[in-house]
Amino acid sequence: MADEAPPTEKKTSSIDDVIESCIGSTGICQLLQAMLVVLAWVFDAQQTFANVFTDANPSWHCTNKNDSSCLSAKSPCGLPRGSWSWNEPKHASIISEWSLQCSPPIIVGLPASAFYFGCLVGGLVLATADSRLGRKTMLVISCLVMSLAAGLAALSPNVWVYSVLRFFCGVARATVGTSALVLSTEMVGKKYRDRISVMSFIFYSLGFLSLPGIAYLNRGLSWGNIYLWTSVPCFCYAILVYFLTCESPRWLFVRGRKDEAISTLKRIAKSKGHIINVDFSNLSIPEEKFSVGMLSALNTLCKKRWAFKRLTMVMTVGFGVGSVYYGMPLNVGNLGTNLYLSVAYNALAELPSSLFFFFFMDRISRRYTTLVLTLLSGVASILCVFLTARGWQLAMEVLSFCTAVSVFNVLMIYTMELFPTSVRNSAVSLVRQALVLGGVFAPYIVAEGRKWRFLSFGVFGLAVGCCGMFAAFLPETRGSGMRDTIEEEECYEQIASFDINPRVCQ
Repeated sequence: MADEAPPTEKKTSSIDDVIESCIGSTGICQLLQAMLVVLAWVFDAQQTFANVFTDANPSWHCTNKNDSSCLSAKSPCGLPRGSWSWNEPKHASIISEWSLQCSPPIIVGLPASAFYFGCLVGGLVLATADSRLGRKTMLVISCLVMSLAAGLAALSPNVWVYSVLRFFCGVARATVGTSALVLSTEMVGKKYRDRISVMSFIFYSLGFLSLPGIAYLNRGLSWGNIYLWTSVPCFCYAILVYFLTCESPRWLFVRGRKDEAISTLKRIAKSKGHIINVDFSNLSIPEEKFSVGMLSALNTLCKKRWAFKRLTMVMTVGFGVGSVYYGMPLNVGNLGTNLYLSVAYNALAELPSSLFFFFFMDRISRRYTTLVLTLLSGVASILCVFLTARGWQLAMEVLSFCTAVSVFNVLMIYTMELFPTSVRNSAVSLVRQALVLGGVFAPYIVAEGRKWRFLSFGVFGLAVGCCGMFAAFLPETRGSGMRDTIEEEECYEQIASFDINPRVCQ
């Protein structure tokens, strides 16, 4: 009997085949690297919601209990100096330290609004920066700049310098989550990508949840301590990522750095005790196609009536959802409840919402879920205006925020299904900017709501409820396949509208 032929090397022809053959069986070291990268979402959430505590409107009291004019006043504005005093030390909030209690809402809400405007600018300017600099490099730079801006914000002498630093913090923060998500999912095999994606949302919720604890430990101390407690760990984290993680092999391949990519794959395989037996000579490396800019994508989408309609509708929904998602945590201070517990309840509401829709997304209608949840969020927010019991007010506020988080998650998946591959990434980016744009206006609404509650909870409720109604004009996408080109999507749009035979699109 002839001897068996020796095993031949496994030949591959695509980057996907090479990477999957080398890292498909994810090892513990490889998984730990991915988890370290995903940890960036903790610092992302901390900087996103830090203003909830640093810019909080502090409580005050009358120094003379027999002063009827002071006791009947809703705010210390207009009261004689010495007739009232802050309950906490003056440096506990930027409002008390810089005497902003009587400033117009545009000044009070400027720091938080500057941060979200920075996120908007960063998302537009740095949308494709990771394609040129690398996933790892972009993540490290973003975290370093974000931590430095946050640390310097703690030393701000006035609200103007503080707002500028918060703007730069927002610019850097815009790419932290995206870079971390892309890098972590490209580090592991297909089997673990969904799980790593879920961990991103879990870490984001944990980062949000950590803020009440950090603020509580620093109660009575300077508001700047909150930024120091969050910026220093973020700086150290960026250093660890630089030295302990590797660049994405996929990015190295498509950038023409084949030797570095092979070296990275061999290090990953070695960490699992494996030896790579792949013929890299037959590897076919496609030319990298960078994402088109937002204006170019918008121009492409506007040429087709159905595409422009979808984009307009889904961005309108995103704007309303963003106003509640980013504004409601800032608004809990207007309820008069315990700020630490109120924010903690909001943070806890994110976790079950994200997990539920991850596991059951394939069973629910995108359109009707968006309609129902935005309406529920709006009604719950408006009820906060009319309910008098603080317990019920807090319950409705948490419900409004929880449902907004749910719509946030649904909307991202809905947008991916509404647009073909050729413009999908740009469409999702535009919708994300619409969400952040809602956050830009939220701080001003919250500042106005300190005088009259309807100007905050009422406006938020009307915004998310009315904007959510535009989802009724969107097609249902559950169970429908994703298209690759504008022409293919347009063909199926005509099928839905005029009952054309589906075979014409095949």
